[in-house]
Amino acid sequence: MEQTTRRAPRNNNGNKITYNRLAPRKNDTLVYALGGLGEVGKNMYCIEHEDEIVIIDAGVRFPEENLLGVDYVIPDYSYLVRNKQKRKVLIITHGHEDHIGGIPFLLKSVAIEKIYAPRFAVALINRKLEEKKMLKAVKIEEINEDSVVQTKFFRCGFFNTVHSIPDSLGIIVNTPNGRVVTTGDFKFDLTPVGTNADYQKMAYLGASHVTLLMSDSTNSGIEDFSISEKKVSEAILDIFKKTDGRLIVATFASNVHRVGQILNAAVATGRKVCIFGRSMENVVTIAKKMGNIKVGEQHFLTPDQLNHTPAHKVCIICTGSQGEPLAALSRIAQGTHRYIKIMPGDTVVFSSSPIPGNSASINQVVNKLFRNGATVLTNSILNNLHTTGHASQEEQKLMLQLIKPKYFMPVHGEYKMLRQHKQTAMLTGIPEDNIFTCANGDVLILRKEEVIQSSYRIQADDIYVDGNDISGVSTAVLKDRKILADNGLCSVIVCIDSRTNSILCRPVIVSRGFVFIKDSQTLLKEAEMVVYHALKEKMMQKITFQDIKNTIRGCLEPFLYNKTHRNPIVIPVILNSKEAMAQMQQLRNQRMAEKQIEAK
Repeated sequence: MEQTTRRAPRNNNGNKITYNRLAPRKNDTLVYALGGLGEVGKNMYCIEHEDEIVIIDAGVRFPEENLLGVDYVIPDYSYLVRNKQKRKVLIITHGHEDHIGGIPFLLKSVAIEKIYAPRFAVALINRKLEEKKMLKAVKIEEINEDSVVQTKFFRCGFFNTVHSIPDSLGIIVNTPNGRVVTTGDFKFDLTPVGTNADYQKMAYLGASHVTLLMSDSTNSGIEDFSISEKKVSEAILDIFKKTDGRLIVATFASNVHRVGQILNAAVATGRKVCIFGRSMENVVTIAKKMGNIKVGEQHFLTPDQLNHTPAHKVCIICTGSQGEPLAALSRIAQGTHRYIKIMPGDTVVFSSSPIPGNSASINQVVNKLFRNGATVLTNSILNNLHTTGHASQEEQKLMLQLIKPKYFMPVHGEYKMLRQHKQTAMLTGIPEDNIFTCANGDVLILRKEEVIQSSYRIQADDIYVDGNDISGVSTAVLKDRKILADNGLCSVIVCIDSRTNSILCRPVIVSRGFVFIKDSQTLLKEAEMVVYHALKEKMMQKITFQDIKNTIRGCLEPFLYNKTHRNPIVIPVILNSKEAMAQMQQLRNQRMAEKQIEAK
């Protein structure tokens, strides 16, 4: 048979057409993250082919301390909004907030055809959407390890994994250009409390060729295997047997298996349980309804029954294991809780480990509990009060050996974690060139079972949510909040008559959070005169209200910085009438009264 040589494509002038290998082409499959890379939380991964996008998870990240007044951080959905003509389905791996918390915000911006989620996650999503009055906004279909989701270009299957919440799934996405597997959050526990991991299906995937694996990197820096949840339940039961007084146990509300073990230990030792914390109450209610927690109502106490039950018969399960200021345990430690006061003989158990950055808050709570007479037990080498829900290095190696991917992309972790997971993958034999340590917005191209990192990027910024407003708090607003927190504000009240273009009296400066008024009268009077002279000179010509505000800021800000080395926010207030003179005099009298109160 004669061999034919394929002629390179040419343009109308007969010149050879050169393609940019790194640019997406028509039949390529794109893989990218809108959240979850370079951070722990806000997980959202997308697989796109032509006019379809499969979205895997839609989470939130909880804000750091420097994000003042911000409730949640969510991904930027603008790329999905711009591609509104493309069909979109959302598949959920499990029910933790960093995987489902962004769903109400996503639904407000993007048309999602259907949400596919495992059983426990469906219950949590329904509760969340019910609170937001959005139950009818989208269809939700329950999936399990045997389900198949078929779209025009994708065929998705699932396999069981072990995590700290029931019904945790890994996802297999068969695309026109290769097979993509994402593990979701997982660990390997040979004696799990809930459903076991599906080792057989993972091994089958490894034998049948996986193009790209996306795997959880949270515990990439931790060596060896994590301890089993069964070991933790044994340690908790031992504490319950040895403790005579009240037991107060703090853990993550989302760790359903742990909450179940605590409840079982309480029942086994004859204690009645009282639940505190809104998220804890929600999770326990759902887990009882779904059958994940099998403890009868007769074993629970209402808050009013606590004081009428012997101390050795009481177990209190609450939120606040991370020292959150408004959580139940923090209020108990401060003595401000409505139902619980710490008494000598109480034992407080932290069945958790500190999330990085929370150690100081936890230590404050622990110190207050000790000061009030409680005995406090935390996770240490002496007692196994907590185990992680995420794979450590040896478990990550096992996943890589089972799946045997040709290409690998570490996900769900800070940059350091992603790099450490890359090193682990190289130890299992994956070539360095086949491992992609990406950032949010980076695009991987699947092309005929090859993976290439594209030069094309997608917008993937953080959106700061204040309340339920998904338009996002701008960086300018956050900057102002930071200035207010550090330097305070000065409000400059000026009374003018625009008809005669004249200033009617000396301005009044009111400050909050800037200087102590009693000790700074001279400074404020000098500042008032600086503004007065600057305005008097400026108003010799025709000016606008904006000119007046700019003049006030332009003269006052450098004056205050030179005197105090601080930069308060300066807010000009302009009163435009002779009648405003009376208001100005009233303000002066009020300030004099404040001075007299401070002097006393």
